[in-house]
Amino acid sequence: MIGAIVVWFEARLRVVSLKRLIGAVIGSILGILGAYLFSVVIKNSITHSETQRFLMLMVMLLMSYVGLIVGANKGDMLNLAALGGIFGAEKQSRKSFKILDTSVIIDGRIADIADTGFLDGVVVIPQFVLRELQLVADSADSLKRNRGRRGLDILQRVQKMATVSVQIVEDDFPTVREVDLKLIELAKVYEGKIITNDFNLNKVAQLQGVEVLNINELANALKPIVLPGETMRVFILKEGKEYNQGVAYLDDGTMVVVDNARKLIGKNVDIAVTSVLQTTAGKMIFGKFDERMRVSERIEPRAEGAKPEVRKAQPIIVESTPHSQSE
Repeated sequence: MIGAIVVWFEARLRVVSLKRLIGAVIGSILGILGAYLFSVVIKNSITHSETQRFLMLMVMLLMSYVGLIVGANKGDMLNLAALGGIFGAEKQSRKSFKILDTSVIIDGRIADIADTGFLDGVVVIPQFVLRELQLVADSADSLKRNRGRRGLDILQRVQKMATVSVQIVEDDFPTVREVDLKLIELAKVYEGKIITNDFNLNKVAQLQGVEVLNINELANALKPIVLPGETMRVFILKEGKEYNQGVAYLDDGTMVVVDNARKLIGKNVDIAVTSVLQTTAGKMIFGKFDERMRVSERIEPRAEGAKPEVRKAQPIIVESTPHSQSE
């Protein structure tokens, strides 16, 4: 029994930060001092020796426990980085926690990012996020059920990566009902960052001073930069909303609206970029197809093939002229 308690205590120490340990020690010392003051009062007020010892022992245990819990919870407020030395690295390690949102797990791109090695630190998966993901996987709707199962597969893939440290935490906030607000509170406790692609969660977290890593913003930042006047080759997939417009898509999903391309659906064409529109949902590229470019490309091979025909026509004309004069 004692060995199991020791093993459990060591396991808890590995995941507790240095701030909380120092706070717990300071809180315990203050609790013991408070218990000593209470013991003086007990000695002067109670004459029975057995009762005095029992009360003093209970007060000592209670005050020490209360001081330890309060000190550990308030230890995150300590600024150890100002002391330098070994304490300076504590703030950096605390900032390395990345808390995953349900939406970013279902999205799946987080696994590819983690596989490339760009995701450093500890990936934190809250237990309440797992419960929400399980509810989605058990949904009666086939679409939601497939998305939930995909999210569970993504988590298993991330856990098997040797370069990623995954930690499932049991921290919960019973007074907070919404999962998004629980993520914000958890990020405050761990001093970590929330990884999400939820636009609303992104805004709410920023208003409360919590750092957010948005997958959609990362994807937009990695898209190639296109400037007006450049030429690019696209595949016209469908017609646009406006007259004589065609719509194409780049490999990263960026939509390209092309003027004068309605008749070229199903073909690869070269277009000239006219403007680029950046929106919250992503980037849109507007281009124009020039008819003269297509005509010039088709005339060139005909002009080369017409040269031998012209050379053959000249001797025929030369031969026919003297023949008519002789007659």
